Parts: sequence; structure tokens; C-alpha cells
Amino acid sequence: MTRFYLPVALGALLLTFWISPDAQEIAAGVAIFLFGMLMLEDGFKLFGGGALERLLERATGSTPRAIGFGIVSTTLLQSSSLVSVITISFLSAGLISLIGGVGIIFGANIGTTTGAWLVAGLGLKINIAAYAMPMIAVSIVLVFQKSKPLRGIGYALAGLGFLFLGIHHMKEGFEAFKDQIDLTRFALTGLLGLFVYCLIGTVATVIMQSSHATMVLILTALAAGQISYENALALAIGANIGTTITAIIGSLSANFQGKRLALAHLIFNAVTALVALVLISPLREAVDWISDLVRIAPTDYAMKLAVFHTIFNVLGVALMVPLLPRLILFLEARIVEPVPDVSRPRYLNEAVDEFPQTLELALRKEVHHLYENAVELILHGLNLHRDALFATDDVAALVRKSRQPFDLDLDEAYERRVKTLYSSIVEFTTRVGDKRVPPEIAERIYALRDVSSEIVQAVKSVKHLRKNIQRYTVRPHGATTELYDALRTEIARIAVEIRKLDLAEPEDRSTLWLDQERSQIEEDARSTTLRVDAMIRKGALNATAATSFLNDSGYAYAAMRGLIEAARSFYIERDGAMAEVERLLSLDEEELDEARAEPEKPAQPADASVTPPS
Repeated sequence: MTRFYLPVALGALLLTFWISPDAQEIAAGVAIFLFGMLMLEDGFKLFGGGALERLLERATGSTPRAIGFGIVSTTLLQSSSLVSVITISFLSAGLISLIGGVGIIFGANIGTTTGAWLVAGLGLKINIAAYAMPMIAVSIVLVFQKSKPLRGIGYALAGLGFLFLGIHHMKEGFEAFKDQIDLTRFALTGLLGLFVYCLIGTVATVIMQSSHATMVLILTALAAGQISYENALALAIGANIGTTITAIIGSLSANFQGKRLALAHLIFNAVTALVALVLISPLREAVDWISDLVRIAPTDYAMKLAVFHTIFNVLGVALMVPLLPRLILFLEARIVEPVPDVSRPRYLNEAVDEFPQTLELALRKEVHHLYENAVELILHGLNLHRDALFATDDVAALVRKSRQPFDLDLDEAYERRVKTLYSSIVEFTTRVGDKRVPPEIAERIYALRDVSSEIVQAVKSVKHLRKNIQRYTVRPHGATTELYDALRTEIARIAVEIRKLDLAEPEDRSTLWLDQERSQIEEDARSTTLRVDAMIRKGALNATAATSFLNDSGYAYAAMRGLIEAARSFYIERDGAMAEVERLLSLDEEELDEARAEPEKPAQPADASVTPPS
């Protein structure tokens, strides 16, 4: 069906142009208007630098604040579609709550009515094309500047200019129609007219994917006398229903939360439209009363339509806000949260690709998800229970008591729970390269990809350890068991410390201990060979076990390095005074290289006491 959509649409346009050349100006006006909206949105994304996204995070603390944010942002941007897409993106990334997202959608419906006021009160009464031309001319100069804010202002200015130009051409097109074709002969009254024109308004908005564009088309046709006031009211109601198509399309690539928000948008607009249709007569009387109060001329139907558009949207919000808790419960019951599958990405979907901030934050959450999967496999590979480890105060004692082998196919678990997630992260970061992402955000995204690589390498190292962990720690093998227990203890202790770092407040985190731990690992790695040599001479370790342990200690230290590097990159603060202090105090790579290259200590005498690696 979809493959026939484009040729049918183009054929219908060409047929319309052939029947009436004046329809070309109306169609061009709509096209220019929609192009202006796209440029305005692009300009905001370039100029905003994440400002709207940061505000959105803060604006969802309460329902009134969320509604207020929806009203203000849509009024400023003149695009409820953009606000809806941003909200779905943040909701899909898990950065705002569902109730906050629904509140923003409620507010956006009120905010979008300001467009009708601007067009009816200004656009139809002055020659706005005279303002459009200078705006477009100035904008092209700004668009070619290197500064992103200037380019953003240029795109936004061009967008406004094309919006004005589109309104002008639609108005001129309907004025030309007035002299040739009288569309009012197709006017319908009564219930039939309400139903038919409501449906036309819905279809028009679905096609243009912009209720704002539909309202401008209605207002210009009404001002030119091409549609009746009664039919214009029905068209406005239909436009409100049709505008949900943007949220529905945006939710197709979103997770379950994004789909819930799209359903909430559809329910809200459908209920609002139904109430407006049922109460059409009282609402018309209210419009007349308000129009008299603010001195709108009785025959100024465009302004009266703007009043009607505002009244029924505000009425819809007033009716739905008390029912909001029940609406949330219905959405959660209707679109059930899928049972978490630890092997699949939770936060990476196309809905979060729209904005740089959601790209980074969603990826950060997914890398944390990967780490949770990885650390569980690492500890199980060492025959340690994660919950028991995180609850104990004596890691070494817990390790000595943990002799029961885990029934675990580590290779299969790695493929399912780690490799799949890592592949999704790599694919996601590759997509970032195709987007216009600020360099500093791109750098952090690629750093997160490197963090995930370190995590994966740590799991691979424990996979190599697994065989001899089973061989030497399930049943006592004297000094060999002690050596392997020491490795298990060190890896477990690092996992515990990283968990403490994760649970701490961001301002309380310090990664200095990670640098100290890296230094200690290098020192232990250097001294391992000497310790093993001493144990062989003493007769506490045979050559076969010694060879296995030396190989395995290399894997163990690689796992430790991977975990520490991942934690250091993931939690390190890049801004602020504490970050600068930590950068000054932390060990750099040259110091670590020097530590690795230090001369080996003399071998211990044969009768020296044997101590496992610390």
C-alpha cells in the first residue's frame, strides 16, 4: 500500500493543478510553510546546544511544571511536533517519567493554539511577505558562518521567513479562488457537516504532519470566505486529532515508554475532540461571549476560530488533569513493560538518536547495563555470588569459603549477555558518526565505547581463568589454591570498590584510589614470577601448576586492569575543581610505564615464607 502513496499523491496534485492553476499557489504556500517549520526546527537543534533538553529534564518535577513547560516551549518554537519528538526521545532514554511526558504533551496542545492567534491577529491583517523577504535575505548570510550559534539563528530566521511567506501565498491563493470557484457551495451544516469536516481536518493534518499548517490553511480559507465558520470549527477539531500522527510515528522506533506516550497523546486529543463536538453549541456561545468581552468584531471569524481553538484545548486539559493518575495506570496496563532481557539493549533505540544529549545519556546507561551483566559473569566465573560479595565486610574470608562450583556455561553466557550488548553499543556509536554531533559530545561517546571494550576484555580474561579456577579452588590444592584464591580476592575486591563508586553521589566520587590500584597491580604482576620461583625452590609448587598459574595470573591482572580502566573512564569528572585536583594527583601513563619497567627484586631465599599476591 505504501509504495502507491507517492505516485497517487503526486498524481492528485498534478490533476488539481491542471483543473485550477490557482491551486498551485495554495499548494506552494503549504509547502513553503512546512519547509519553514523544518528550518525552524533545524535552527533550534543547532542553536539550542541542548538548552531545551536540559530544561526538559528539570521541568518534569511536577505536573503543573510539565504542563507549563509544554505551553512555553511550543509557544516559542511554534511546533508541538518538535516538542513531542524531544519528549519521546527523553522518555525512551529513561530520563523523564511517563507522567512528566504526558504533562508536557498536555501543555503542548495549549501552546500550539498561539499559532492561530498570531496568524489570525497578525498574518491575515498585514502584508507579512514584506517582512519575510528581509528575514530570508539576512538569514542566508548567517547560515554560512562558522559559528554554530550564528548558523542556528540563521536557520531559525529563515524558518520564520518561510513561515510568513507560506502564509502569504496561501492567503493569495484563496483570494484568487474566490473569483473563480466558490468553495462555500460544498459547506455542510448540522451533524453531517461536523463529522465530514472533522474527518477532512484529520486527514489534512495526517498528510501534512502539522496541525499548525492545517490551522493556517483553515484560517486563510476562512478569511477569504472559502469555507463557512461552522465548518472551520469542525476542521480545527479534526486537526487536533490528526496531530497525534507525529507522536505515533515517533514512537514506532521508541521503547514501550515512547509508545505509552503516543497512546496518551491519541487518547487526550480524541477525548478533547469528542468533548468539543458534543459541546459545540455551548462552546460557540462561549466564543461569542469572549469575543464581545475582548472586542473582537462579530464578523472576524478568523479571530473567533482562534478563540475556539484555545477554549477547547484548555477545556481538554482541565478535564484530563484530574484523570491523569488513572490514565497512567491504563497506559501501563495496556502497554505492559516487557520482561527485562539482560541480553538485549534497554536504552539504545532510534528515538534517542534525535538529540545529542539523549545519545550520550542513553549510551551511558547502556554501558552501565553491560557492566552489570559483565561483573555478574566475572564473579560467577570465579565461583562467587554477587549479592553475598557486596554484602560482606571480609572479601578474603568469603572467597576462602566459596568452593561450590557454579553451573555455568561461561562461553554461552558471554555470547548472549555481553557480546550482543557490546555489538549494539558499537553499532550505536557508529551511527553517531553520521550525525551532526558537537565534537565534545562525540568524544565522550567514543570514550564510552572504549569503556565497553575494556569491560568485554575483562570478561574474556576471566573466561581463560575459568578452567583452572574450577580445577584448583573447588577442592584444596595447598599453596596453589592459596595463589588462585588471592587472584579471586583481588578481582572481587575491585568489583566491590567499583560498586561503592557507583553508589556514591557524583560530587563525593574520587577516582584516586583507582590510580593507586593500577600501580599496585603492576607491582604485583612484576613480583608474581619471583614468588612462584621461590615456591618452586621450596617445593610448595610443582612446575605444571606453576606454569598454569603464571599464565592465569596474566589473565587475572588483565581483567583487573580492564575493570579499573573502565571505572576510571566511566566515573571520572571532566569538569569542576575536584576533577582538576584529581588530574594533577593521578598517575599518568608514563609513570605507570616506569613502574612496569622497574628492575625485578632479588628472588626470595628458599626458606622464606610464601605470601600470595596481594
